[in-house]
Amino acid sequence: MTYLDDLLAGSHRRVAEARDREPLEQLRERASVARVPPSLRAALAGPGVAVIAEIKRASPSRGVLRPDLNAPEQARAYLDGGAAAVSVLTEPDRFQGTLLDLADVAALGVPALRKDFLVDPYQVWEARAAGAAGVLLIVAALDEPTLALLHAEAMAAGLDALVEVHDASEVVACHRVGATLVGVNARDLRTFEVDRDAFARLRPELPDDALAVAESGIHGADDVRRAAADGADAVLVGESLVTAADPTAAVAALVAAGRRETGASAATTEPEPTERPHHLQELP
Repeated sequence: MTYLDDLLAGSHRRVAEARDREPLEQLRERASVARVPPSLRAALAGPGVAVIAEIKRASPSRGVLRPDLNAPEQARAYLDGGAAAVSVLTEPDRFQGTLLDLADVAALGVPALRKDFLVDPYQVWEARAAGAAGVLLIVAALDEPTLALLHAEAMAAGLDALVEVHDASEVVACHRVGATLVGVNARDLRTFEVDRDAFARLRPELPDDALAVAESGIHGADDVRRAAADGADAVLVGESLVTAADPTAAVAALVAAGRRETGASAATTEPEPTERPHHLQELP
């Protein structure tokens, strides 16, 4: 069994347990009265390379990173450094995350991404009820009909979907579902090995209208400059920020590198709106 197989098995188990506690229709009703989140995609569409900073207590490859991590405090530090959005690991077994972390971060008003191993529409509505602005959909974890189903469910819930790919065959699937926000994960989730050339290799194959996010292998300013040169609109950074002595300064350095590389000026550029258009503010 690979790392990914193990994580997916746990995800299926948790969905079954959650359905026993709260049926899907009841969850949808609860989500429908939750505050409308800001747009994740709009937050990443401004000038320069946007930084998605991650809340993560542990990982299968590194073990425990920050057992004492306070999710909203860490998120505030990221925002003070200029992060455009915050990714929150909610997988409990290998990453020690919770939906409560997601809710606490979303309550700050920041576009929050639920990062987990989603396998069922139920988890999309869990994210919406917790205040998330988007969900991660991992192509390697899903057959194509399930990917399409979850992508459509995210749209129905008023959420953005970050569709994650790792190789050329997975890029084909993101075209077929009409993904407009695509992440290239340099890490192979089956082995947890990192291919630092994955983003540069796959970026030209992504949909023309998609924002491209470089995931994994981003540690410092040089990595952001490389991602920008390869066509990244955003980077998702986890371990180096979680373990940084000064996460605000660490995020600020990444943001500055993205601005210098693209020539964007924080002083002269108006930020993109982060609120959803009025017609998206009511759930179906």
